[in-house]
Amino acid sequence: MNKFGVLLVAAAVSASFAGPVMAEGKTIGVSWSNFQEERWKTDEAAMKAAIEAAGDTYISADAQSSASKQLTDVEALIAQGADALILLAQDSGAIGPAVEQATAEGIPVVGYDRLIENPDAFYITFDNAEVGRMQARAVLAAMPEGNYAFIKGSSSDPNADFLFGGQMEVLKEAMDAGKIKNVGEAYTDGWKPENAQRNMEQILTANDNNVDAVVASNDGTAGGVIAALAAQGLDGSVPVSGQDGDHAALNRVARGTQTVSVWKDARDLGKNAAQIATMLADGKAMSDIPGAVKWSGGPNGAEMNAVFLAPVPVTADNLGDVIDAGWIAKDKVCEGAADSVAACK
Repeated sequence: MNKFGVLLVAAAVSASFAGPVMAEGKTIGVSWSNFQEERWKTDEAAMKAAIEAAGDTYISADAQSSASKQLTDVEALIAQGADALILLAQDSGAIGPAVEQATAEGIPVVGYDRLIENPDAFYITFDNAEVGRMQARAVLAAMPEGNYAFIKGSSSDPNADFLFGGQMEVLKEAMDAGKIKNVGEAYTDGWKPENAQRNMEQILTANDNNVDAVVASNDGTAGGVIAALAAQGLDGSVPVSGQDGDHAALNRVARGTQTVSVWKDARDLGKNAAQIATMLADGKAMSDIPGAVKWSGGPNGAEMNAVFLAPVPVTADNLGDVIDAGWIAKDKVCEGAADSVAACK
Protein backbone atom coordinates (compact mmCIF):
# COMPACT_ATOMS: atom_id res chain seq x y z
CA MET A 1 0.00 0.00 0.00
CA ASN A 2 1.16 3.55 -0.73
CA LYS A 3 3.02 5.22 2.16
CA PHE A 4 0.44 7.98 2.37
CA GLY A 5 -2.58 5.98 1.38
CA VAL A 6 -3.98 4.76 4.68
CA LEU A 7 -6.51 6.64 6.77
CA LEU A 8 -8.87 5.01 9.24
CA VAL A 9 -11.20 6.98 11.48
CA ALA A 10 -10.38 6.54 15.16
CA ALA A 11 -13.98 6.07 16.19
CA ALA A 12 -14.48 3.29 13.69
CA VAL A 13 -11.33 1.53 14.79
CA SER A 14 -12.36 1.76 18.44
CA ALA A 15 -15.78 0.37 17.61
CA SER A 16 -14.20 -2.63 15.93
CA PHE A 17 -12.69 -3.67 19.27
CA ALA A 18 -16.06 -3.74 21.02
CA GLY A 19 -16.17 -7.55 21.17
CA PRO A 20 -14.91 -9.61 24.12
CA VAL A 21 -11.18 -9.82 24.76
CA MET A 22 -9.98 -13.23 25.87
CA ALA A 23 -6.53 -12.59 27.38
CA GLU A 24 -7.65 -12.01 30.95
CA GLY A 25 -4.86 -12.48 33.45
CA LYS A 26 -2.06 -11.60 31.03
CA THR A 27 0.69 -9.04 31.66
CA ILE A 28 1.19 -6.23 29.15
CA GLY A 29 4.58 -4.53 29.32
CA VAL A 30 5.00 -0.99 28.01
CA SER A 31 8.33 0.70 27.30
CA TRP A 32 8.04 4.50 27.06
CA SER A 33 10.80 6.51 25.40
CA ASN A 34 10.31 9.37 27.85
CA PHE A 35 7.71 11.44 29.66
CA GLN A 36 9.10 14.88 28.75
CA GLU A 37 6.04 15.60 26.61
CA GLU A 38 2.63 16.12 28.16
CA ARG A 39 0.87 13.78 25.79
CA TRP A 40 2.57 10.54 26.87
CA LYS A 41 0.91 10.73 30.28
CA THR A 42 -2.43 10.96 28.48
CA ASP A 43 -1.56 7.96 26.32
CA GLU A 44 -0.48 6.00 29.39
CA ALA A 45 -3.66 6.69 31.34
CA ALA A 46 -5.85 5.45 28.48
CA MET A 47 -3.64 2.45 27.84
CA LYS A 48 -3.46 1.42 31.49
CA ALA A 49 -7.22 1.78 31.90
CA ALA A 50 -7.92 -0.44 28.88
CA ILE A 51 -5.46 -3.10 30.00
CA GLU A 52 -6.89 -3.24 33.50
CA ALA A 53 -10.47 -3.21 32.19
CA ALA A 54 -9.62 -6.42 30.32
CA GLY A 55 -8.52 -8.01 33.58
CA ASP A 56 -4.85 -7.81 32.69
CA THR A 57 -1.83 -6.26 34.42
CA TYR A 58 0.02 -3.15 33.24
CA ILE A 59 3.76 -2.88 33.84
CA SER A 60 5.98 -0.17 32.38
CA ALA A 61 9.38 1.49 32.21
CA ASP A 62 10.57 4.99 31.26
CA ALA A 63 13.71 5.01 29.08
CA GLN A 64 14.31 8.67 29.92
CA SER A 65 15.27 9.43 26.30
CA SER A 66 18.03 6.81 26.32
CA ALA A 67 18.05 4.20 23.56
CA SER A 68 20.44 2.00 25.54
CA LYS A 69 18.31 2.21 28.68
CA GLN A 70 15.28 1.24 26.63
CA LEU A 71 16.94 -2.02 25.62
CA THR A 72 17.60 -2.78 29.28
CA ASP A 73 14.04 -1.78 30.14
CA VAL A 74 12.60 -4.23 27.61
CA GLU A 75 14.76 -7.03 28.99
CA ALA A 76 13.40 -6.22 32.45
CA LEU A 77 9.79 -6.21 31.22
CA ILE A 78 10.34 -9.62 29.63
CA ALA A 79 11.90 -10.88 32.87
CA GLN A 80 8.82 -9.65 34.75
CA GLY A 81 6.67 -11.96 32.64
CA ALA A 82 5.26 -9.68 29.95
CA ASP A 83 2.95 -11.62 27.63
CA ALA A 84 2.95 -8.78 25.08
CA LEU A 85 4.97 -5.58 24.67
CA ILE A 86 4.02 -2.09 23.55
CA LEU A 87 7.13 -0.13 22.56
CA LEU A 88 7.36 3.63 22.03
CA ALA A 89 10.83 3.62 20.49
CA GLN A 90 13.36 6.23 21.47
CA ASP A 91 15.39 5.23 18.41
CA SER A 92 13.59 3.15 15.78
CA GLY A 93 16.80 1.47 14.66
CA ALA A 94 18.36 0.85 18.05
CA ILE A 95 15.22 -0.87 19.37
CA GLY A 96 15.71 -3.75 16.90
CA PRO A 97 17.46 -6.19 19.27
CA ALA A 98 14.64 -5.80 21.80
CA VAL A 99 12.06 -6.77 19.18
CA GLU A 100 14.17 -9.74 18.13
CA GLN A 101 14.53 -10.90 21.73
CA ALA A 102 10.80 -10.61 22.36
CA THR A 103 9.74 -12.42 19.20
CA ALA A 104 12.31 -15.17 19.79
CA GLU A 105 10.56 -15.81 23.11
CA GLY A 106 7.11 -15.77 21.48
CA ILE A 107 6.15 -12.38 22.90
CA PRO A 108 4.15 -10.21 20.45
CA VAL A 109 5.28 -6.60 19.97
CA VAL A 110 3.23 -3.50 19.17
CA GLY A 111 5.23 -0.57 17.77
CA TYR A 112 3.48 2.41 19.29
CA ASP A 113 3.16 5.73 17.43
CA ARG A 114 6.71 5.54 16.05
CA LEU A 115 7.59 3.07 13.35
CA ILE A 116 9.65 0.02 14.26
CA GLU A 117 10.17 -1.36 10.77
CA ASN A 118 10.05 -5.07 11.46
CA PRO A 119 7.34 -7.38 10.07
CA ASP A 120 7.27 -9.13 13.46
CA ALA A 121 5.98 -5.94 15.10
CA PHE A 122 2.43 -4.63 14.74
CA TYR A 123 2.32 -0.88 13.98
CA ILE A 124 -0.26 1.54 15.35
CA THR A 125 -0.09 5.29 14.88
CA PHE A 126 -1.89 8.24 13.36
CA ASP A 127 -1.49 9.01 9.66
CA ASN A 128 1.64 11.10 10.08
CA ALA A 129 1.92 12.13 6.44
CA GLU A 130 -1.59 13.57 6.73
CA VAL A 131 -0.56 15.35 9.93
CA GLY A 132 2.22 17.01 7.92
CA ARG A 133 -0.22 17.97 5.18
CA MET A 134 -2.59 19.49 7.73
CA GLN A 135 0.23 21.50 9.29
CA ALA A 136 1.36 22.83 5.93
CA ARG A 137 -2.17 23.66 4.75
CA ALA A 138 -2.86 25.73 7.84
CA VAL A 139 0.41 27.66 7.63
CA LEU A 140 0.04 28.17 3.88
CA ALA A 141 -3.46 29.56 4.35
CA ALA A 142 -2.11 32.03 6.89
CA MET A 143 1.02 32.95 4.87
CA PRO A 144 0.70 32.12 1.13
CA GLU A 145 4.08 33.65 0.27
CA GLY A 146 7.38 34.33 1.98
CA ASN A 147 10.35 32.77 3.71
CA TYR A 148 9.57 29.45 5.41
CA ALA A 149 11.57 27.64 8.07
CA PHE A 150 11.11 23.96 8.90
CA ILE A 151 11.74 22.65 12.39
CA LYS A 152 11.60 18.90 11.99
CA GLY A 153 11.42 16.12 14.55
CA SER A 154 14.18 13.84 15.73
CA SER A 155 16.32 12.29 12.99
CA SER A 156 16.09 8.94 14.83
CA ASP A 157 12.29 8.92 14.52
CA PRO A 158 10.85 7.94 11.10
CA ASN A 159 7.79 10.05 11.89
CA ALA A 160 9.93 13.15 11.39
CA ASP A 161 10.38 12.29 7.72
CA PHE A 162 6.79 11.14 7.25
CA LEU A 163 5.68 14.54 8.55
CA PHE A 164 8.13 16.46 6.40
CA GLY A 165 7.09 14.46 3.35
CA GLY A 166 3.46 15.41 3.92
CA GLN A 167 4.41 19.05 4.41
CA MET A 168 6.35 19.10 1.14
CA GLU A 169 3.43 17.56 -0.76
CA VAL A 170 1.29 20.57 0.12
CA LEU A 171 3.98 23.24 -0.30
CA LYS A 172 5.72 21.96 -3.43
CA GLU A 173 3.57 23.87 -5.89
CA ALA A 174 4.09 27.19 -4.11
CA MET A 175 7.81 26.47 -3.71
CA ASP A 176 8.20 25.59 -7.39
CA ALA A 177 6.40 28.82 -8.30
CA GLY A 178 8.81 30.84 -6.17
CA LYS A 179 6.09 32.01 -3.80
CA ILE A 180 7.69 30.19 -0.87
CA LYS A 181 11.39 29.94 -0.13
CA ASN A 182 12.91 27.44 2.27
CA VAL A 183 15.35 29.55 4.27
CA GLY A 184 16.28 26.91 6.82
CA GLU A 185 15.44 23.46 8.09
CA ALA A 186 16.76 21.40 10.96
CA TYR A 187 16.07 18.14 12.77
CA THR A 188 15.36 18.50 16.48
CA ASP A 189 17.39 16.07 18.55
CA GLY A 190 15.08 14.12 20.83
CA TRP A 191 12.13 16.35 19.87
CA LYS A 192 13.28 18.59 22.75
CA PRO A 193 11.82 22.12 22.83
CA GLU A 194 15.14 23.63 23.89
CA ASN A 195 16.81 22.12 20.81
CA ALA A 196 14.01 23.46 18.61
CA GLN A 197 14.48 26.90 20.14
CA ARG A 198 18.21 26.81 19.44
CA ASN A 199 17.59 25.70 15.85
CA MET A 200 15.10 28.50 15.35
CA GLU A 201 17.45 31.08 16.84
CA GLN A 202 20.13 30.02 14.38
CA ILE A 203 17.75 30.26 11.43
CA LEU A 204 16.59 33.71 12.53
CA THR A 205 20.18 34.89 12.87
CA ALA A 206 21.14 33.49 9.45
CA ASN A 207 18.22 35.35 7.85
CA ASP A 208 18.36 38.62 9.82
CA ASN A 209 14.95 37.68 11.31
CA ASN A 210 13.42 37.62 7.83
CA VAL A 211 11.30 34.51 8.43
CA ASP A 212 7.61 34.72 7.55
CA ALA A 213 6.35 31.27 8.61
CA VAL A 214 7.53 28.21 10.49
CA VAL A 215 6.37 24.65 9.95
CA ALA A 216 7.22 22.98 13.26
CA SER A 217 6.48 19.30 13.52
CA ASN A 218 4.96 19.01 17.00
CA ASP A 219 3.76 21.19 19.86
CA GLY A 220 6.97 20.81 21.85
CA THR A 221 9.08 22.07 18.96
CA ALA A 222 6.47 24.77 18.28
CA GLY A 223 6.90 25.97 21.86
CA GLY A 224 10.65 26.28 21.33
CA VAL A 225 10.11 28.10 18.04
CA ILE A 226 7.68 30.55 19.59
CA ALA A 227 10.11 31.26 22.43
CA ALA A 228 12.76 32.14 19.86
CA LEU A 229 10.31 34.32 17.93
CA ALA A 230 9.18 36.06 21.12
CA ALA A 231 12.76 37.03 21.93
CA GLN A 232 12.76 38.95 18.64
CA GLY A 233 9.27 40.39 19.05
CA LEU A 234 7.91 38.18 16.27
CA ASP A 235 5.53 35.90 18.17
CA GLY A 236 1.99 36.26 16.90
CA SER A 237 3.06 37.68 13.56
CA VAL A 238 4.73 34.53 12.21
CA PRO A 239 2.44 31.50 11.65
CA VAL A 240 3.65 28.36 13.43
CA SER A 241 2.33 24.81 13.23
CA GLY A 242 2.43 21.94 15.71
CA GLN A 243 0.70 18.68 16.60
CA ASP A 244 -0.51 16.65 19.58
CA GLY A 245 -3.10 18.99 21.09
CA ASP A 246 -0.87 19.79 24.08
CA HIS A 247 -2.77 22.03 26.47
CA ALA A 248 -0.14 24.78 26.31
CA ALA A 249 -0.25 24.66 22.52
CA LEU A 250 -4.04 24.92 22.39
CA ASN A 251 -3.80 27.96 24.61
CA ARG A 252 -1.21 29.41 22.20
CA VAL A 253 -3.67 28.79 19.36
CA ALA A 254 -6.32 30.71 21.31
CA ARG A 255 -3.86 33.55 22.01
CA GLY A 256 -2.74 33.69 18.40
CA THR A 257 0.92 32.73 18.74
CA GLN A 258 0.44 29.24 17.21
CA THR A 259 -1.60 28.75 14.07
CA VAL A 260 -2.55 25.08 14.31
CA SER A 261 -2.08 22.05 16.52
CA VAL A 262 -2.99 18.85 14.73
CA TRP A 263 -4.88 16.95 17.40
CA LYS A 264 -4.20 13.25 17.69
CA ASP A 265 -6.50 11.99 20.41
CA ALA A 266 -4.00 10.04 22.46
CA ARG A 267 -6.83 8.47 24.43
CA ASP A 268 -7.92 6.55 21.32
CA LEU A 269 -4.37 5.58 20.42
CA GLY A 270 -3.56 4.31 23.90
CA LYS A 271 -6.81 2.38 24.20
CA ASN A 272 -6.52 0.76 20.79
CA ALA A 273 -2.88 -0.21 21.36
CA ALA A 274 -3.82 -1.85 24.64
CA GLN A 275 -6.63 -3.80 23.01
CA ILE A 276 -4.38 -4.92 20.16
CA ALA A 277 -1.66 -6.05 22.58
CA THR A 278 -4.24 -7.96 24.60
CA MET A 279 -5.53 -9.76 21.51
CA LEU A 280 -2.02 -10.61 20.35
CA ALA A 281 -1.17 -11.93 23.82
CA ASP A 282 -4.18 -14.21 23.51
CA GLY A 283 -2.80 -15.64 20.27
CA LYS A 284 -4.72 -13.68 17.61
CA ALA A 285 -2.72 -13.29 14.38
CA MET A 286 -1.62 -9.77 13.49
CA SER A 287 -3.47 -9.97 10.18
CA ASP A 288 -6.69 -10.80 12.06
CA ILE A 289 -6.66 -7.66 14.21
CA PRO A 290 -9.83 -5.65 13.43
CA GLY A 291 -9.05 -2.74 11.11
CA ALA A 292 -5.53 -3.97 10.28
CA VAL A 293 -4.13 -3.22 6.84
CA LYS A 294 -0.98 -4.29 5.02
CA TRP A 295 1.44 -1.35 4.85
CA SER A 296 4.92 -1.04 3.38
CA GLY A 297 5.57 2.70 3.55
CA GLY A 298 8.66 2.59 5.75
CA PRO A 299 12.17 3.49 4.56
CA ASN A 300 13.01 -0.16 3.82
CA GLY A 301 9.65 -1.13 2.36
CA ALA A 302 9.01 -3.96 4.81
CA GLU A 303 5.39 -5.15 4.71
CA MET A 304 3.74 -4.80 8.10
CA ASN A 305 0.34 -5.11 9.70
CA ALA A 306 -0.85 -1.70 10.84
CA VAL A 307 -3.73 0.40 12.11
CA PHE A 308 -3.82 4.13 11.38
CA LEU A 309 -6.04 6.62 13.20
CA ALA A 310 -7.25 9.94 11.84
CA PRO A 311 -5.87 13.31 13.07
CA VAL A 312 -7.80 16.60 13.30
CA PRO A 313 -6.30 20.07 12.69
CA VAL A 314 -7.26 22.52 15.45
CA THR A 315 -7.15 26.25 14.76
CA ALA A 316 -8.78 29.22 16.44
CA ASP A 317 -11.89 28.47 14.37
CA ASN A 318 -12.60 25.02 15.86
CA LEU A 319 -11.09 25.12 19.34
CA GLY A 320 -14.54 24.30 20.63
CA ASP A 321 -14.13 20.74 19.30
CA VAL A 322 -11.38 19.83 21.78
CA ILE A 323 -13.34 21.47 24.60
CA ASP A 324 -16.51 19.58 23.69
CA ALA A 325 -14.53 16.32 23.50
CA GLY A 326 -13.38 16.75 27.08
CA TRP A 327 -9.74 16.98 26.00
CA ILE A 328 -9.18 20.31 27.74
CA ALA A 329 -11.22 22.68 29.89
CA LYS A 330 -12.41 25.95 28.39
CA ASP A 331 -10.65 28.06 31.01
CA LYS A 332 -7.30 26.45 30.16
CA VAL A 333 -7.77 26.98 26.44
CA CYS A 334 -8.94 30.55 26.79
CA GLU A 335 -6.62 31.97 29.42
CA GLY A 336 -5.32 35.26 28.03
CA ALA A 337 -7.21 34.85 24.75
CA ALA A 338 -9.08 37.61 22.97
CA ASP A 339 -12.88 37.68 23.05
CA SER A 340 -12.86 37.36 19.27
CA VAL A 341 -12.00 33.66 19.57
CA ALA A 342 -15.35 31.92 19.16
CA ALA A 343 -14.66 29.15 21.70
CA CYS A 344 -13.73 31.69 24.35
CA LYS A 345 -16.81 33.91 24.22
